[in-house]
Amino acid sequence: MARPVSYRDAGVDIDAGEALVDEIRKINPSIGGFGGLVPVPAGLREPQLVLSTDGVGTKLLVAQELDVYNTIGVDLVAMVVNDILAAGASPIAFLDYYAVEKLSADEATEIVQGIANGCKQAGCELTGGETAELPGVYPKGGFDLAGFGVGIVEKNHVIDGSKIRPGDVVLGLPSSGLHSNGYSLARKVLLKGRGQLRGKERTAALERLLVPTSIYVQPVLRLLKKIRVRGIAHITGGGLPGNLVRVLPEGTEAVLYPDRWERPAIFDTIAAHGPVEPAEMYKVFNMGIGLCLVLAKKDVAEAIRTLRRSMVHAVEIGTIRKGCNRVLIDGVCLNGLE
Repeated sequence: MARPVSYRDAGVDIDAGEALVDEIRKINPSIGGFGGLVPVPAGLREPQLVLSTDGVGTKLLVAQELDVYNTIGVDLVAMVVNDILAAGASPIAFLDYYAVEKLSADEATEIVQGIANGCKQAGCELTGGETAELPGVYPKGGFDLAGFGVGIVEKNHVIDGSKIRPGDVVLGLPSSGLHSNGYSLARKVLLKGRGQLRGKERTAALERLLVPTSIYVQPVLRLLKKIRVRGIAHITGGGLPGNLVRVLPEGTEAVLYPDRWERPAIFDTIAAHGPVEPAEMYKVFNMGIGLCLVLAKKDVAEAIRTLRRSMVHAVEIGTIRKGCNRVLIDGVCLNGLE
């Protein structure tokens, strides 16, 4: 008689999955039900929900090569909550989706610990998630990570860029590095092909590439209680020209001056090692600015002081003027508009 076939024989270990849930409950005891409950903050007259979802992209491959998984969860949260913040909203809930070829409890626990850390930084609840073991969908050792967040904001406090005017100032908040964008190019330049880094140089580059994405939520929410910010742009894929343009109202353009801010050294390493042309660097990477705030000139000094109290060293990186909905960097338009 043939031996009965089990789910484990098909590549899915239910016992391992249940053991992982037990470990996750140690991180957040409320996780484990069929759905997460989140209280709506009191006192809002016309609350608006702001929803966002994102992933970490090929930065996952850097984590795999270093066998370090406790930072990419922070990246996952950051990519979602920073987008929610761009509407002026406070993130209130986060869920994750972790899909893997073969479940590793240690790896998964590290990832969830990172997610919990990111949620703590953002001041929101990790209300649940899903772990899926999918042999045949992913190659051996492969996995993916996605996140979903919910934020809330009073209707008359929504920030959408519509109040931006010529003469306004663009403040830049520094990035910690590449954040979670441009890794396909960074890996091609630094880690693949004839010119790839090796040995200690490679390890050092990987460690710099794995630095987690900055989470701007708490400092900026504190600022919004004092100052009316007119536009917020989260600088992700597409860089400064591709993201700041998204908040500009018709008839305006932003002029940025890159000599006003410092870039993390990893950008110069990528540009030199490729080589990668400056225009391409600005179209792919954040180039040292992770979030842009647009506000009236009269509010700039107070905004910089307020952010500095939260250990965020914002810098005036540009201005808004009349124009044709584009972003110019050193006088050059890089976002595909004439």
